[in-house]
Amino acid sequence: MTHPAEYVVVGQLGAVYGVKGWIKVQSYTDDVEAIFDYHPWQIRLQGKVQDVTVDEWRRHNKGLIAKLADVNDRDAAHVLTGADVVINTEQLPELPEDEFYWRDLIGMTVVNTDGYNMGIVDQLMATAANDVMVVKANSNDAFGRSERLIPFIQSQYIQAVDQENKRIVVDWPSDF
Repeated sequence: MTHPAEYVVVGQLGAVYGVKGWIKVQSYTDDVEAIFDYHPWQIRLQGKVQDVTVDEWRRHNKGLIAKLADVNDRDAAHVLTGADVVINTEQLPELPEDEFYWRDLIGMTVVNTDGYNMGIVDQLMATAANDVMVVKANSNDAFGRSERLIPFIQSQYIQAVDQENKRIVVDWPSDF
């Protein structure tokens, strides 16, 4: 079995749909149907990971529903409600050189072009305009900041992403 750190969550199983074991699926992939491109699926429930096979799936209203192998009634599907749908990170497609998975950016040190250590990437959030890094400032930040929100716009604010040294260089003022 693969170590849990090698998994990435791509969705979650929701409420039961009908009486024949179908269950709603919330997809976290950019194209919501792309969740079904990953094989095999694994589900994580109460800390345990198990392989599952999707027998069928389809769009239903504005969402997705799926029928998993060996889940043949409402009670069996109900047990899976809330389970994370995970895949092994090796299943993720390779990205072009200037694109990054958010999970790879989290934990990187952010330094501005003046050499000031602005903190660590705590999370990223999607906005209508662009993605934004939430940078948790160092506890002894000279400007009294606890966090900074920095737009992740390459060649404008993001000058370099060094994955090997886990460092992002930004063109962003230290006191902002």
